[in-house]
Amino acid sequence: MITCYDVINTLVRTEKGSRLEPQRKYLFRVAPKANKTEIKKAVEEIYKVKVQGVNTFIMRGKLKRVRQEEGRTASWKKAVVTLKEGQKIEVT
Repeated sequence: MITCYDVINTLVRTEKGSRLEPQRKYLFRVAPKANKTEIKKAVEEIYKVKVQGVNTFIMRGKLKRVRQEEGRTASWKKAVVTLKEGQKIEVT
């Protein structure tokens, strides 16, 4: 049984994420296998808000280099969650 805490990993706090907050949009790092309906239900259950829409995309890992060795950071899935009018997530 997958829980809402398995779907939502963390709320992403970046400059871009902070600029989206006045538009009622929040960035989340989510499980790679999670779909939009699972993400919507998880956010509504955890934060007790109403979700208007969810957009998801895969953040591909970046190429990194340490001396002669080339590597890649891990890929991850990002979700942009738009809340309904009057809704807000309290971020501390």
